[in-house]
Amino acid sequence: MGQEELKEQDFEQQACPLCNQKTLILTERETEVPYFGKVYLFSMTCNSCKYHKADVEALEHKEPARYEFEISSEEDMKVRVVKSSEATVKLPHLASITPGPASQGYVTNIEGILNRVKYQIEAAKEMEEDEADKKKAKNLLKKILNITWGKEKQKLIIEDPSGNSAIISDKAVKNSLKAKKVE
Repeated sequence: MGQEELKEQDFEQQACPLCNQKTLILTERETEVPYFGKVYLFSMTCNSCKYHKADVEALEHKEPARYEFEISSEEDMKVRVVKSSEATVKLPHLASITPGPASQGYVTNIEGILNRVKYQIEAAKEMEEDEADKKKAKNLLKKILNITWGKEKQKLIIEDPSGNSAIISDKAVKNSLKAKKVE
């Protein structure tokens, strides 16, 4: 198979960290992301309680980075995005996805990022009882639709202290991310 050979390993019947049943499947996969390099994709899925955790890690050491991208057309929906579980995704005046214990790493595109935000807003809207907040959610959903269709511009920012994230496009502006001092 040569150098493009993908390595994949599954470890079945592992103990789940949530329900402790031996029904967890650990998967490790090595793959190539064009213009980014080789990455490891990790995932854990429990067949009993449906616990799921995923992450992505670059094989080469990467420096902390901040990516900025101006979404301005329907064509931009196809731009590849690599997001590690340590990354913060910001759509100014729209939403933020911050890292935490439930944070996932994944390889997607800009449309996939917008769909994740859309899903969160729709779920929050369904739970909301205040009419003003429901209307605000409806307006945010309309804005996402306009961005998807290229009718409205939106900035996408990804900040990753691990350097395992990227927006893969000539339009993306990459800067080093200044590490925060821990005192």
